Amino acid sequence: MEKPASPSKTVITGLLSPLFPAVIFLVFLGLAAGLRYGLVQQNRNQIEANLANEARALANHLEREFLVHSEAIRRMAKRLHADTSATEREWRKDARNYLDDFGVYQAIEWIDQSFVIRWLEPIAENEDVIGFNVAFNDERRRALELAQQTGNWDLSGIIDLRQGGKGMVIYAPVGAGADNNGFIAGVFRIEVLARQLLTSRVLEFFRIEIRQAGTVGYALNDSQSANPDFSHTQPVDLPTLDWTLTLYPSEEWVENQYSYWPGMTFTTLLLMGLLTSLTALLVQLILKRNRALLKTRRDLDREIEQRTAIQNDLARLESTDTLTGLANRRFFMEDLSHTLNIADRQMRQVALIMLDLDRFQTLNDSLGHQFGDELLIKVSERLNRLSNERILVAYSGGDEFMLCQQQVDDIDDIIHLLGQIKQCFDLPFGVQGQSHSITATMGVAVYPQSGLDADTLLRNADVALYRAKEQGRNTYQFYTEGMQDREVRRLELDKDLSQALANNEFVLYYQPQLNLDNGEIQSVEALIRWQHPRRGLLPPVEFIPLAEESGRITDIGRWVVMAACRQLAKWKGTPQEGLRIAVNLSGRELDDEDLVDHIREALAAENVPADRLEVELTEEIFIQNIEHNLNQLSRLHQLGVHLAIDDFGVGYSSLGYLRDFPVDLLKIDRSFITDVTERHDDAVITRAVINLAHNLGIQVVAEGVETEEQLNFLKNHRCNFAQGYLISRPLPVSDLEKALASGILVAGLAAESGL
Repeated sequence: MEKPASPSKTVITGLLSPLFPAVIFLVFLGLAAGLRYGLVQQNRNQIEANLANEARALANHLEREFLVHSEAIRRMAKRLHADTSATEREWRKDARNYLDDFGVYQAIEWIDQSFVIRWLEPIAENEDVIGFNVAFNDERRRALELAQQTGNWDLSGIIDLRQGGKGMVIYAPVGAGADNNGFIAGVFRIEVLARQLLTSRVLEFFRIEIRQAGTVGYALNDSQSANPDFSHTQPVDLPTLDWTLTLYPSEEWVENQYSYWPGMTFTTLLLMGLLTSLTALLVQLILKRNRALLKTRRDLDREIEQRTAIQNDLARLESTDTLTGLANRRFFMEDLSHTLNIADRQMRQVALIMLDLDRFQTLNDSLGHQFGDELLIKVSERLNRLSNERILVAYSGGDEFMLCQQQVDDIDDIIHLLGQIKQCFDLPFGVQGQSHSITATMGVAVYPQSGLDADTLLRNADVALYRAKEQGRNTYQFYTEGMQDREVRRLELDKDLSQALANNEFVLYYQPQLNLDNGEIQSVEALIRWQHPRRGLLPPVEFIPLAEESGRITDIGRWVVMAACRQLAKWKGTPQEGLRIAVNLSGRELDDEDLVDHIREALAAENVPADRLEVELTEEIFIQNIEHNLNQLSRLHQLGVHLAIDDFGVGYSSLGYLRDFPVDLLKIDRSFITDVTERHDDAVITRAVINLAHNLGIQVVAEGVETEEQLNFLKNHRCNFAQGYLISRPLPVSDLEKALASGILVAGLAAESGL
């Protein structure tokens, strides 16, 4: 009986079998073929990933560049909005700087509110564009109107340019809503833009299609021969646009991406036929792939960290005012709402303090916006020292700050904080090498007594602030019941005031001035009235303070000058042709560098001689800024306009300016005329002013003349003119013309005073 073969012998037999080499070969051939297939697929995936990275990088670069250009255009729009007096020449200089700096714009345009191109740089090769309406279809008009209202920039998408070719336009609104003054637009040719943004490598190895809403809007390198097996589409994140980029790589690029490892591995396995070499090679490949994957993962983690940091910075910027570093108004209101919710559950009080800097606007206008910004920063630094876990300080805008005090136990806590705030203003502020003392006025609203939500609390704190300003500033006022009705009426009147000029609701009344030497009416003072559509005829005291506070006084003053010139023009060829009209100017108007030019243009437009117009300014305004005012008034004097000092005698300045300023007329304040026949000191002052003026060659007008005794006193002491209710109340132009034509005014006065 034969013994069975041992296992070792069986193995050896198998190894020696003639089929073993074939089996080994087939095994290695299968392993080599399988490994090669896997490596080829991996290489293909890597190519697709590289192509995707190229597309993403290109899209990201395009997004960043558009944001850079949009912000640049927006900055230019903000400058034009801030400086409404900018001339076309100044604007063109600004635009030329942008063209030179960026090198990618076809043109930069200013488009008016009607969407018509008015200014353009450069003009060469763009002449046909001036006057073109960019809202050429309903879609573009809706997009531009939305941008006007929101203040957000708009991107046109790829369009056929008026100058020829395809391009894009970025529109940045100049102000938003009712303040909009058109757009600043940056025009790009797509070909120039693409070649500016894309590297030579991208242009050499890729064909690029820009799709707009799924439709090919522009193709770059469309003659480039592309590999049919690879392409990648990447969305582009640009506001108002539905864009995608599709990259088609060239054969050369794809060929350069293929790895030589699959073929080398296959060949090596077949040639060497050694499992150990194949294993070592596989280990090496695996380790190399693992290192690449690890590096990719580290890069990805680093990018995630960078993106997280950027998002945190963006969140901080959204909640912080960039100038002062304090919380901004939006963050403050959100935090206040959250604080009120907690206070409601805990049954605690919360105080909201609105703070307004006194005289800030005057300092800002006279010393410049850079001074104003530096002062706001200094104030913010001091107020921010009060911040803690219970007190939030925020900058509201303009010259206003807001403070929220949480967990208020009683009124003494608020009084203590108000004292700390006032201490912040005890020491002068050092700005631009000089010390400036400034005070603050505050309004306080307390939850829940003064309001149950953030908006109501803020509104009532603002009401209290306004009431504190009325009481003399540098103080504070708590909101109490009854303030709201008066403030609502004031706010409604302020809102109506913004439309009064547009609706032509202002009218001029005229108060005659009697010449005491010959008994004739030779001049009248123009006094503005507001014909309110609901409240009837309003005197200046009802709306002029609002106009000065809101900054509309300059526009109203310009209207008065133009209306007076138009009236003088209407009187040509009539018995009133020789009348002179006096108009009043405010301090803010005198600060306007364009004042003299505007008066000159108004006189020229109506063909009125300059000596028919008289400008009145109060004594207080005269001495506020001596150097600047002397220059302005000298220019008016050279123009031929008469100059008068109103309310003379109530000021506290040196009389030296009467010698230096080109003054034609002094108007004695009515406070001296009222008791001039009863009070000896008023009579002495009045005589002294008349003599002083006559010695300086200046004529005198007495205001507030209401009795025959006052008129006779003035005539006996050689006063030149008299004005007041005795002569006439302010009259509308039709009544004035009738009274002068009938001779009632002069005849009646002559009979009464013996003129």
